[in-house]
Amino acid sequence: MIMKLLRIVVEGLPLFHEKLDICFYAQQRVSEEQKDFLYPLFSTVFLNTTNVFAGINASGKTSTLRVILFALHLLSGKPINSMSIRSLLDQAKNVIFSIYFYSETTKEIGKLDTSISFQNMGNEGQPIYKITSEKLWLKKFSSTITRKNLLDFGNVKPVLDRNDPNKTELLSFLADDSSIIIAKIKKDNDAPDFVNLLSLTNSNGLDLLDLLPNLLKLVPKEVITYLDPSIEYLNIEEDKQHSIHLKFKGKDELVLINPKQLFKYLSSGTLKGFWIFAFALSAFLEGGYLIVDELENHFNKEIVCTVIRLFKDHQFNNKGGTLIYSTHYPDLLDENDRNDNIFITNNHDGITVRNLSTILKRNDMKKSEVFQSGTQTDTAPSYDSYIALKRKFMALITTSKEG
Repeated sequence: MIMKLLRIVVEGLPLFHEKLDICFYAQQRVSEEQKDFLYPLFSTVFLNTTNVFAGINASGKTSTLRVILFALHLLSGKPINSMSIRSLLDQAKNVIFSIYFYSETTKEIGKLDTSISFQNMGNEGQPIYKITSEKLWLKKFSSTITRKNLLDFGNVKPVLDRNDPNKTELLSFLADDSSIIIAKIKKDNDAPDFVNLLSLTNSNGLDLLDLLPNLLKLVPKEVITYLDPSIEYLNIEEDKQHSIHLKFKGKDELVLINPKQLFKYLSSGTLKGFWIFAFALSAFLEGGYLIVDELENHFNKEIVCTVIRLFKDHQFNNKGGTLIYSTHYPDLLDENDRNDNIFITNNHDGITVRNLSTILKRNDMKKSEVFQSGTQTDTAPSYDSYIALKRKFMALITTSKEG
């Protein structure tokens, strides 16, 4: 049993034009057939098991995923100054994270408000941050809780207040950059489970190779043959060298001592696919989160759709494993039966993130066509920019011919 994200609201981020508000539970009406691909949390509350952030290049998709990752790190008790993604805070003097979550362990709905301030630049040129104020609210789940009052903490007193003078001794163990949520984590053995694959955007996962021996034991051979039908098997020996045995159909077996040698024999798509399917399986088993930037990179469309469909299949994703990903392939949006798990990013003097359900009320419209038209989502490339580009290319070609 782990924590489930309900909502993240963030104010004061320098890169963002306005308050960022991301909701992870279904906000639109849930029909009977849609319950098959949503995770039933309780009562009338269902979680979306896929959440996609779509937009044109440089629209803020990756930055938004990093904010979600930051919130998960914060909720798991990781010190801010040890997070590699803390640079998204820049030198802001007051960034406020409001994270709403549900603890399946204790059957509690929680709210964590954390105010973070830039302090100075460290000795190695890295920014140093401090949590200036923080409160934690918890309320027990009851049959009276509905989607409308789910996040209402108006009559609930905080169970922890970082600046409470009566709790000075209790909170004295906290570092300036560590959240008070640590107290709950230690007490209830409760934290979100998540895997960050943002590093796969422009690489094949070299930094993940240390995990290969354990993952090869977990991942069934059917995953490998699905990604590359020419592979007969790929496994690892239980010896001192942990040698890797790779065999292609009709070829002699290859014995690899160094995992890096796999990059010589396997395609980028096969390698990335292996990591994604391996961690997707982990998300299904644990009910955790898998965060992937530009899911379509190195894949054909059918493989990408397979990943999405697996997360939507409640028959085996029955613990609420959640895929959070970005894309600039409009066709992938049509894999979503709902609008409230699609977020549209734009960047005009700052990033904005809008839920498609607030733009498009009908679920039956083809989402890829709405996205490509840009009439409602502002996601089509600027026509003026296109004309300027075309004229510049024509001028350069004309000059080249005259020369």
